Amino acid sequence: MYGTDVVIAGAGPVGLTAAAELRRRGVRCRIVDRLPVRLPFAKAVGIQPRTLEIWDRMGLARTALDAAVPMRGQLTYVNGVEQPRVELVLPPEVPYGFAALPQYETERILTEFLTRYGTWIERSTELMSFSQDAEGVTVGLRSADGTEEEVRTRYLVGCDGAHSLVRKRLGLTFEGSAFPEEYMLADVQVDWDLPEGYGVRATHRDTDGAVDDLLVCIPLPGRGRYRMSMLVPPELSTERQAGSADGVAHGIEGGQAPALGDIQTVVDRMSPRPTTASAMRWSSVFRISHRIVDRYGDGRVFVAGDAAHIHPPTGAQGMNTGIQDAWNLAWKLALAIEGAAGPGLLASYDAERRPVGEEVVGRTVRHAAQGIETDPTDPQTLLLQLAQLLVSYRGSPIVDPPGDSPGPQPGDRAPDCGGLMGTIATYPLRLYDLLRDQGHVLLLYGDGLDELARTARKFSEGHVDTYVVRRPDAPALASTAPVYRDARGEFARLYDVADQPTAFLIRPDGYIGARLSPPTAPHLATHLALTFAAAAQG
Repeated sequence: MYGTDVVIAGAGPVGLTAAAELRRRGVRCRIVDRLPVRLPFAKAVGIQPRTLEIWDRMGLARTALDAAVPMRGQLTYVNGVEQPRVELVLPPEVPYGFAALPQYETERILTEFLTRYGTWIERSTELMSFSQDAEGVTVGLRSADGTEEEVRTRYLVGCDGAHSLVRKRLGLTFEGSAFPEEYMLADVQVDWDLPEGYGVRATHRDTDGAVDDLLVCIPLPGRGRYRMSMLVPPELSTERQAGSADGVAHGIEGGQAPALGDIQTVVDRMSPRPTTASAMRWSSVFRISHRIVDRYGDGRVFVAGDAAHIHPPTGAQGMNTGIQDAWNLAWKLALAIEGAAGPGLLASYDAERRPVGEEVVGRTVRHAAQGIETDPTDPQTLLLQLAQLLVSYRGSPIVDPPGDSPGPQPGDRAPDCGGLMGTIATYPLRLYDLLRDQGHVLLLYGDGLDELARTARKFSEGHVDTYVVRRPDAPALASTAPVYRDARGEFARLYDVADQPTAFLIRPDGYIGARLSPPTAPHLATHLALTFAAAAQG
């Protein structure tokens, strides 16, 4: 009846993340893209720590780290005067820092990971149409040679960008507008003596304090390589082209590409050090809009990434937000396809991710207009926000309400910690080592909690794995689940358990679904009913 379980339109980082996670969970999928080859553009560059945590969970963080360069901070200049340096330093328990990786490398890494599961991108293949009913979606595809194919699938996911056909045919609104400015992008090499690993932001302000010129440089792999962005000169403006046919002016525009001389002119005017730009790999003119859909899906069809939200690139939030969209949706689709999902699980995708998209769009618009440095948020909190470590699903229909206890609550990201000692290995593990390649995980802190492990297995039909974490001085314990000692007390401190028996249900995306203190089997069963069909049916 079904040719595949999921069709994914668009093979950028968002679509590839969705496909990789679905295949990793044993779900059949096809991923199609109208482009014949991967584009060689460093459009999205910043990789946030939260994205690296997701890739850790998938098992590909090491590959990404080997290809990326660190983002240590930002050097800021206003009218040629150096401002206080921004250092991107996170709390020590955060396992990853900020990184820079060109989008074409991100796509390469995800593509190679996907092929491990026997799935390849179907290039030069375009989504032309779709219709859905209560049982599935009928998708119309067309290849470059004009061959048409009709595919029956359970679900369709539109990761097809700002001009998404899926979004349009689904009838989703995409409210917002475009910024009047146009920008040039270029991937070049420079010979200045500025410290490596730092972005550069140089602006000129007029007598009224408004920015009338700028140069933004993000480091790329390779000595002296940067992706530079700057205002476009009038002769390269694409405004006369009136944008795209759908009225969404966002991303790389057609028309004349900037020459190296155009880039050098701005560098001569705005660079904090005299330097020569050379070895340009590519350049383009681009526009920025801010828009978001009214809902992230309808029935069996969903949108993610730029198909759902577009906004200024300030703070490198866009691609990273889209990757988290895809991850959030993929594990839920996998349970639904298996028949293990509770009745409200897929609806929680919109409930959880659209508020995140709304916040990101609003924040990046403010930062683009006023500058991140004007944000009144506490600097450390702002840094965690930019790292996307403060994204929370509190209030979601599939997480428990927050309690009165301190520490991370249901809906919050599960923090990492170190110093976990097992019974055989003589070296300590991180908590994220235990969570890697897992689905739902029940963490039990304390003794005599085996009944909860049995409850988790029963009401999830085996979809929940259990680990026991104990005090450093706790005596040996016979348990049906693996046991780890909290040798450095980091788990107790970061999860604020106050030496009281406590249980945490960690979701596949690394968020806390429930915090049970005191932990009881009925409470756990009630929570599992929010996600799993077996628990919902009693």
